[in-house]
Amino acid sequence: MDRPSELSQLLQQAQQMLATQQELAARVYEGTAGGGMVRVEVTGGSKVISVSINPEVIDASDPGLLEDLILVATNAALDAATAEAGETMKGLTGGLDLGGLLG
Repeated sequence: MDRPSELSQLLQQAQQMLATQQELAARVYEGTAGGGMVRVEVTGGSKVISVSINPEVIDASDPGLLEDLILVATNAALDAATAEAGETMKGLTGGLDLGGLLG
């Protein structure tokens, strides 16, 4: 068993995972609701960067509808980011479940 070689390989894998995490965090994901009437963009780092609302969906007598559409669109965007990160990191770890250690 060649420990220095194994440690070097482990370090390279860790660096690759870190670089991938940084790349994923910079990506932008979109979620929509109400047939595209509400659109939310988030980064892979879970930051909301844009909310677009079609004026037709704004009804002062029913603010709950708009609130729900914003929640649905935001969660859809966050779910897309989480799903892509999970699949990407799974490929790097050979499917090994690290229990949230990677982000």
